[in-house]
Amino acid sequence: MSLLTTATSTDVQEQQPRVAVLPIGSFEQHGRYLPLITDTAIACIISQEIASAYSVHLLPPITMSCSHEHAAFPGTVSISAKTLYAVIDDIRASLARSGIHKLVIVNGHGGNYVLSNVVQEANVDGPAVSLFPLGADWDRARDNAGLVSDRHADMHAGEIETSILLHAAPELVRDGFTDADHDGGSRPFLLVQGTSAYTQTGVIGFPSHATAAKGKAVLASLADSFAGHLEILGLSD
Repeated sequence: MSLLTTATSTDVQEQQPRVAVLPIGSFEQHGRYLPLITDTAIACIISQEIASAYSVHLLPPITMSCSHEHAAFPGTVSISAKTLYAVIDDIRASLARSGIHKLVIVNGHGGNYVLSNVVQEANVDGPAVSLFPLGADWDRARDNAGLVSDRHADMHAGEIETSILLHAAPELVRDGFTDADHDGGSRPFLLVQGTSAYTQTGVIGFPSHATAAKGKAVLASLADSFAGHLEILGLSD
């Protein structure tokens, strides 16, 4: 699986897209069976699914983000929220100079809370940036794919993430997910204590229910949901 777009400058010139799609992942622990690049891979997979269905300018991913809640686990690397904000701001400015004034941020890591503020501020003068998938998009995809778990219980390295990778990049999934289920409970102080207070393995979710078929259905549902984001940005025509 290639995480990077292979489009040429000529391809973009001929396509003349009006919206760019920016995958944002992370470099953080995902248990013993999924790689540190899991969120980046998933953001890229979703973005590639979008690019195959819509005329968009697919960008390469931001591969490190705000993973501070996973700092207790080896291998995790974070950047600050202000750095992530600044990088996105620079990307938007560069896109605008090339004539692309709309951006959809495809977020693969739930801990990137700053992205909501990025989007809020960007849209003060009119729709310009959307964040995808939203909670409703994920919930719809879970329902359409017949997932057993819900979004809260299946927070990290669980049914949905493992299913997406089993379908789109099975070479990234190691043995061990079938017996790694862990219920992390209500997690009221996750932001204070971090993930390690609620799991010893790094897993919060139910990967034993994961299948490639579910992953394929999740991606199909997300691709359908993306149309609503184009519409709200004024790009549905």
